This record gives sequence, structure tokens and C-alpha cells, in this order.
Amino acid sequence: MKSLLIRGAQLVALAGIKQADVLIENGKFSQIGDLSSVRADEVLDAGGLMMLPGVIDPQVHFREPGNTHKEDLESGSRAAAAGGVTSFLDMPNTNPPATTAEAIREKIELAKTKCHVDFGFFVGATPNNLDELLQSKEACGIKIFMGASTGTLLVNERKDIERIFASGRKLIAVHAEDEETIRANKAAAGDSATLFDHPKIRSPEAALKATQLAVELSKKYGRRLHVLHMTTEEEVRFLEKEKTPGVISAEVCPQHFLLEYPKDYERLGTYAQMNPPIREARHGKVLWQALKDGVIDCMATDHAPHTREEKGKGYPLAPAGMPGVETLFPMMLNGVNQGLCSLPDLVRWMCEAPARLYGMIGKGKIAIGYDADLVLVDMNKVRTIRNGELQTKVNWSPYDGWTTKGWPVMTLVRGEFVYREGKFQEPGWGRPIQYDTPWEKT
Repeated sequence: MKSLLIRGAQLVALAGIKQADVLIENGKFSQIGDLSSVRADEVLDAGGLMMLPGVIDPQVHFREPGNTHKEDLESGSRAAAAGGVTSFLDMPNTNPPATTAEAIREKIELAKTKCHVDFGFFVGATPNNLDELLQSKEACGIKIFMGASTGTLLVNERKDIERIFASGRKLIAVHAEDEETIRANKAAAGDSATLFDHPKIRSPEAALKATQLAVELSKKYGRRLHVLHMTTEEEVRFLEKEKTPGVISAEVCPQHFLLEYPKDYERLGTYAQMNPPIREARHGKVLWQALKDGVIDCMATDHAPHTREEKGKGYPLAPAGMPGVETLFPMMLNGVNQGLCSLPDLVRWMCEAPARLYGMIGKGKIAIGYDADLVLVDMNKVRTIRNGELQTKVNWSPYDGWTTKGWPVMTLVRGEFVYREGKFQEPGWGRPIQYDTPWEKT
């Protein structure tokens, strides 16, 4: 593997920003600093660019197997590379669902042939697959859908949820919506329910109740818990009091503070429909502040693509979910340019925290010995997001027509350019993420 020397970029870390050269050898960072006298097989002049660790998206739905007309591992990871994302964690609600150790192994082997970036996979919990959860050593964690999901993946009875928390020690990630509350709200809304009833049916109370149960069980059994895509002020206030650092963590998706009810429901129709839902502005303001305060640890996209034909079926037939892996980083870079946060903030939320929370080996930092995953950013580049100009198969975005400033121009995974000024490396470079603790001890 050729050595690569990147000169002249401004290197962004948690501690701040400084100019530094970076030498990459054998897919790792080998030297960092003033490397003016160092030679390499290839030298890249990155003057005028910002260098950040590769972004990690810890929640995507790349739809393979079973729904590859919406997305597949190649198209999803290509969209990731275009957006500066160098690693992703994929959810188990595929067809068939990834609920066995064998299914996880099969997804890993397939991903090795198709992915542009590095990857990990969740194993999905069902009411009766505890043995498989314990045997799925290659999975990054266990996913519990506490609210309605596809196929057999709904686990809404306390006894079943508690059995999972009580067995093993691997991280559990929860979709925290209380199914009983949702069903009661749906019955109350009746057959006349419209799209604008969606955040009322999947109410803040439903989210809070499920999060409370997950936290209760995490504390009871000392089990690592990660609360996925938080959406409510009520959950934030609860976690402010009850969160246990190092044991309980949480994430937020940008759409839950960038979009709001009812404005974006009026603009987007069912394209705005997702679970948990886009809510009123008060929730988004609290979520953003909670991220800045550290109550919420990291960001994810919940990239959940559906075709325009599917999303156009109207409520309630339209499936819930929206794409986002390609636009996550640009939207946040635009926030930096607007003075809403800093580049070191992005490193904390989108690089360091996901790597730390999931125990990823060699990920999340530009540091000697770490995987050479990085993204080079032009903070002055202005681009308008357009439907039809994206890498995701569904080729639409809730941010269609939004103009943002600050864009990734090059993405490297383990020292190789997987995206470079509009061009992509051939698929198959991605490899499974490694974790720092064996399954049976976590």
C-alpha cells in the first residue's frame, strides 16, 4: 500500500484547530505535525482545507437484503462516502430481518464485496431469539424496537424486554416508543386521522414511557443502553436527572432539530413522516441544547430511504422514514458557518463519541496508530441540495432546495480515497469495524 502525505490542511481535533501535516502508511496515521522533510509515495497539497476524522453514522437502514429497490449496501455506502461518512452501523429490519448470528455473518461477507466505507451491523431482538442474541458475536450491538416495526422485530412486552436486559452484557440500542400508548392514541384518533395527527399518535408520552423503562432496566442490570433518535423535551429532562455516564447514552438526528411540525409537514407532506416523528419547535430547541450540553452524546441520521412512489401513497399508507446519510455532515458544516457550533463540536458528536460509545478500535480520531479515516472539507464551498443529484437510490432529500456552505471534497477510509471531488473508488474497500471488547464480556 502506497504511503500518502497530506500537507497544509487545518487539522480539527477535540482540543482545537491547528495546521499539521499527516503521513499515512499501511492504512494508519503514522506521523502528525510539521513533516516538511518527510517523503511519501504520494503528496497531497490540502492548503485551504479543513481535515477532520471520518464521520461515523451509528444508525442507518441500507435495506439489504430484501428491499434493495430503495437502497443497498453499495449505494448507501457510496452516499455515505460522498457525505464524509467513513463508517456506519446498519439496522436489522431487513427482509428477512437480521435476527441470527448467521444472518449477521452473511451481511458482513456481502458488505465486504459492496461497501465503499467501513461497516457494522446490529442484531435484532425478537420476543424469542435470546440464544441468537448471545451468539451473534460479530454484531455491534442489540437493537430492540419497543414500538411498532416490521416483521417479528417488535418487542413490547416488559417481560420480554427485561429478559434481554438481564442476559449478557453487550450494548442494547432501543427505539423508544411505547407500543401500548401508540395503539391507544391511534384508536382515539380513529379512521379520520391525518398526517398532522402522526406526532400526536406517536406522542411525547409514548417516547418518554419507553425511555423510562429502558433506563430502569439498564440500571437494574448494569446494562449498557443507547437511546436512539431522541425527539422530545420530556426525554431530555428525564435524562438530565437519570443518565448514568458510561452506561447510558443517547443520540439525536439532525432532522429532529432542523425540521419542525407543522411547517415541514405542510411543505413535505408524507415525505416528512418518520418514527419517531418530527415535532414542534420547542422539542428541537431543547434537543439542540442537550447535544451542546452533553446530555445527548452523538448524532446519527436514521437514514431510512423509501421511493417517491412509496412516500406518495398518502397517510397512513406511506412508509415512515427519510434519507440523510449524504447530507448529515454538510448540514452541520453549514451550522458551523452560521456560528451555531464549532468544528471541534462536530468531531465530538460525529466522530469521537460514536467510536467511544460502541468501542470501535482505531476509529474516531486523527491520531498515530488509528485507522486513516478522514474527510477534507472546503468550508467556503456553497452547494444547493437537489433531488435527482444525490447518491442514494431514492434520490430525494427533505432538504431539497436548501443552500448550504461547507462541503466535504475528499473522503479517505484506511488511507484510500473512496471519494475525491465527485469520483468514487470501486466498491469493496469497506471492512467490518472491530470492537475493543469481546462479546461475552460486554
